[in-house]
Amino acid sequence: MRRLLGVSIVAVLCAFAGAGVQAVAEFPLWAYGVTTPPPPPGTAPAAAAPAPAAGGGRAGGAAPDTTLLSLPGGTQQFTRAQIANQYGPADWYPGDHPQMPEIVAKGKQAQNVAACSLCHMPNGKGRPENAPVAGYPVEYFIKTMMDFKNDLRKSSDPRKANTNRMISFAKAMTDEEILQAATYFSAMPWTQWIRVVEVSTVPKTRIQGGMFLRLEGNETEPIGNRIIEAPEETERTEVLRDPRSGFVAYAPMGSIARGQALVTTGGSGKTTACGACHGANLQGMGPVPGIGGRSPSYLVRQMHDMQTGARKGSWSELMKPVVEKLTAEDLVAIATYVASRPQSAAAGAQTAGR
Repeated sequence: MRRLLGVSIVAVLCAFAGAGVQAVAEFPLWAYGVTTPPPPPGTAPAAAAPAPAAGGGRAGGAAPDTTLLSLPGGTQQFTRAQIANQYGPADWYPGDHPQMPEIVAKGKQAQNVAACSLCHMPNGKGRPENAPVAGYPVEYFIKTMMDFKNDLRKSSDPRKANTNRMISFAKAMTDEEILQAATYFSAMPWTQWIRVVEVSTVPKTRIQGGMFLRLEGNETEPIGNRIIEAPEETERTEVLRDPRSGFVAYAPMGSIARGQALVTTGGSGKTTACGACHGANLQGMGPVPGIGGRSPSYLVRQMHDMQTGARKGSWSELMKPVVEKLTAEDLVAIATYVASRPQSAAAGAQTAGR
């Protein structure tokens, strides 16, 4: 049944594949967490950032900070070094998820493969600078990792170091390890993680590691044509990596309504209604992943990467005619509406095919 569904989805996408010159939207700085455009095509990609020492010692031989930190409702305590350990990061709430396979919990230090749970967190919710993988169909997860492995999926911005690291991770992982990670994250339904708010002005922020963090004080600035996706509580997200503390996405006034028109009708031929493949409720259909309620920053990066051809592979090629006519304003509107769609555990279970 799922194979037939996948074939029908491909047929829908192919039916919308039209001729014409592709017009790539202006580079969305905000979605990539940068302040300047990327270098010209052909520039060497950014080197993967070196992993910090598992012990967390400080430079210069200073003694590590052994202060034990905790989170509300949890019984675990960890030091900052343990929280940030790439080969066994803190698992604050072990009861919130199934038992993690080794590749998810600890990675493979000998091959410089960080634990999946470090960036995507044990619950698979991720953060704006990476992917929200909880509830992805196993087939889609595996296909994505194989695209990384086969150099078919890159970033439009060669400076995006975590994308370059994902490529190296995929190349170093076995097929069995990829399957284990796919099965684990697919087993957890996607639930609401992001609160969308339409504004004309937004709190001033700084960018750290590709993520917007609010500055102290009450200063604001015009939102412009962008979405600012920031932690609800900066310290709990940035310092403690709390898997229960979500995000707020500030978007321009009117974005939800404008995005709804594009997402549900295709905007009078400008694009394809997203529900044709991602399901009427945007919670996925067969091997096609759910997109509702997920990070707008991530969604815009993927659409832009498909426009530029940085993201290839069979499914990405089918998406090209869907995104080719979208402007920067369209991307903001679509991502705002999609991120605002409510999710439920029951619906997420359907997304994962159970």
